[in-house]
Amino acid sequence: QVQLVESGGGSVQAGGSLRLSCAGSVYSYSCMGWFRQAPGNEREGVASIYAGAGRTNYAASVKGRFTISRDSAKNTLYLQMNTLKPEDTAMYYCAAEALVCGGLRVNDYRSWGQGTQVTVSS
Repeated sequence: QVQLVESGGGSVQAGGSLRLSCAGSVYSYSCMGWFRQAPGNEREGVASIYAGAGRTNYAASVKGRFTISRDSAKNTLYLQMNTLKPEDTAMYYCAAEALVCGGLRVNDYRSWGQGTQVTVSS
């Protein structure tokens, strides 16, 4: 069973930055993603990576501000988040075992971490 553990969340003011990490058997999965879910909202895709093809995919709301990357040697997936906005406040999850590589839909992945909370104040 895939075990994914997110970290790096916290509270930050608008305009600030955070880097999320997802530790697990990252080297085993060429395709992974980051998702987020705010209270009362559905879980939504933020970014995905297809390491085998060197491709990334971003939601329009974060493009240009967030960067997904992975370090297979450290078995870690990252999400660098810059210029954070209050609307970025959510629980952030990493996902693996992609059914659709590069996808940003919840149903594109089979394994999930427990999440890390990001709170952005104005």
